[in-house]
Amino acid sequence: MSAQTIEIVATVLFALAILHTFSTKFFLRLAHRQPAHAGSWHLLGEVEVVFGIWAMVLVLSMALLGGVSEATAYVDSRNFTEPMFVFAIMVIAGTRPVLWAATRLVDGLARMLPWRNGLEFCFSVLALVPLLGSFITEPAAMTLAALMLARRVYAVNISNKAKYALLGTLFVNVSIGGVLTPFAAPPVLMVAAKWNWDFAFMMTTFGWKAIIAVVFNAAAVVFVFRKELGQLPAPEAGTTSPMSIPLVIVHLLFLLGVVAFAHHPAMFMGIFLLFLGVATAYRQYQDRLILREGLLVAFFLAGLVVLGGMQAWWLEPLLMGMSSDAVFFGAAALTAVTDNAALTYLGSLVEGLSDEFKYMLVAGAVAGGGLTVIANAPNPAGMSIVRRYFNDESVHPLGLLLAALPPTLVAIVALRWM
Repeated sequence: MSAQTIEIVATVLFALAILHTFSTKFFLRLAHRQPAHAGSWHLLGEVEVVFGIWAMVLVLSMALLGGVSEATAYVDSRNFTEPMFVFAIMVIAGTRPVLWAATRLVDGLARMLPWRNGLEFCFSVLALVPLLGSFITEPAAMTLAALMLARRVYAVNISNKAKYALLGTLFVNVSIGGVLTPFAAPPVLMVAAKWNWDFAFMMTTFGWKAIIAVVFNAAAVVFVFRKELGQLPAPEAGTTSPMSIPLVIVHLLFLLGVVAFAHHPAMFMGIFLLFLGVATAYRQYQDRLILREGLLVAFFLAGLVVLGGMQAWWLEPLLMGMSSDAVFFGAAALTAVTDNAALTYLGSLVEGLSDEFKYMLVAGAVAGGGLTVIANAPNPAGMSIVRRYFNDESVHPLGLLLAALPPTLVAIVALRWM
């Protein structure tokens, strides 16, 4: 079977996977109507498994059309480092010791702000933590911010509109908040080494613009929903679980170790396995490890790697046929239907691009990184943590898109015209 036929099949399956993400509530309703098959319908209603399921369909299709050896060779050619890394960093960042340290950092900033009654907390989480992602990586920042919002804000009975607005702002801010350094944001990481983008370049070209947009977005959503967020109950005194400072330091070292070896799966998975041993030995300082959530997100991203690897045949000519100015908006729009790191990776394969084209491609990709759950690799991690607080325990893709549009427009203005 020709390679072109396989590519067309892969693109059709990719489109079906995207449609499936918009249809998860339909399957959840079927689970209520047909309790005899509720398990199967619930599985199909899990956003995190959508791309994994359709990736398996692609592999089976390749095996039928081209043979098992061809399907196996294709899967072996994919790089699954990112799904493995996101899994490891999610679980470590979601532990009680790391969350304890992050909460105190956020509270320290919150005390310096003039607001009170929860407004300062929400602003700090939505502004400080995404920018912190430039140093601890975006998946770690997403996990920490989502956990803090879930425990302090989403657990309270705020409106669904506020929940979507906070989540959309978080997704956008994490996507643009990781561009202060060349190693934290997946779309930047794909091109930084080849295009010689170092720390100084990122900070002077992208970083200061991202800081302005992140702070503005956080302040805007807090201001719009100040009535609801200003009535959040304060944490009850004396309810904080005891914590060991040495154990906090050890967990932070585990986190930094995984970040330092992010491109070497044998190294960071070894560190992760050692972390699991320490976490088991000191269970009195741990909550439930988010292993299930991490595995689901890894499955989602692995499926995206398998399906996305067959989309270059139409994505690359589409991107490269644009002018420098058009590619900014084209990348911002295309990233809603494919991972933004995939877009920048395709750009890195083309020789002779102008500096302006390179900037516009990456800026557009990170600006649109909050529009959908598949737009940026850390997004599934955040959604897996907070979605149980939404109606039917499901985040509707259209609701997320509409909520992310205002902060995305702010990001576009900052990265394109500032």
